[in-house]
Amino acid sequence: MNRITDFHTHIFPPCLREDRARWVERDATFGELYADPRAQSASAEDLIAAMDEDGVGRAVVMGMGWTEPSLAREANDYLIESQRRYPERISAFCSVNPAWGEAAAKEIDRCARAGLIGVGELHPDTQGFDLGDERILRPMLEAANEHGMIITTHSSEPVGHAYPGKGRTTPDTLLRFIETAQSYESVRIVCAHWGGGLPFYALMPEVRESLSKVWFDTAATPFLYTPEVFAVAANLIGIDKILPASDFPLLRFRRIRQQAEQAGSKMDDFTGAGQLLGITR
Repeated sequence: MNRITDFHTHIFPPCLREDRARWVERDATFGELYADPRAQSASAEDLIAAMDEDGVGRAVVMGMGWTEPSLAREANDYLIESQRRYPERISAFCSVNPAWGEAAAKEIDRCARAGLIGVGELHPDTQGFDLGDERILRPMLEAANEHGMIITTHSSEPVGHAYPGKGRTTPDTLLRFIETAQSYESVRIVCAHWGGGLPFYALMPEVRESLSKVWFDTAATPFLYTPEVFAVAANLIGIDKILPASDFPLLRFRRIRQQAEQAGSKMDDFTGAGQLLGITR
């Protein structure tokens, strides 16, 4: 079986694909990212077809950092259903807003008992919470810790061009979150989109020490960095900390593969996803 994992993808329940305009108005995160009618959406079947074409064995499917509780639950139910239908191909994360407090913890518990393995993708800016505020994060972190779940957060660069959803979740904010999460022994953190450049700060010894339970995915790399980012980051944090990821349906995985190969790496070199998900080669 193909062991390549795409660690960051998105699929949507029928309500979002069929009544998109309504949810663009009602959910702040969906509105920020999908207001443009050209933005693509996808079903589980669309994802599986793309995986087959691009040589991907497994995909990790994320939520979108929903702000509307009813939409979050419906989307989570769709991810539960999709993982059950394709257990060898899909591993899914539930989506909650940490600002919901105990309600977020209850939804994490429900989804974990249904087989989901992580929480995310968090979107602090549109969800309206401070990623470094332990008081707000505690219910989410306690629930994730109880079930040994991975937490993925959106990440943003403090410099460079603007794009929909860029936000203010920059390396300094991420480090506060990482420091808060360190006391929760079973929680592991994935910073999406190269952590907004956080790996580059691993040249500072204290930053490198703080990244022991942190990984970085490559979602949307062609829109952010030149191919050299793969080699530079691998040298700074180790290739096992880099999780190849596309951000499907925004991008296809073959674009990520091409970039990595331009930098002199092959997909088989990246073993972090298998280790993090407990999948052996």
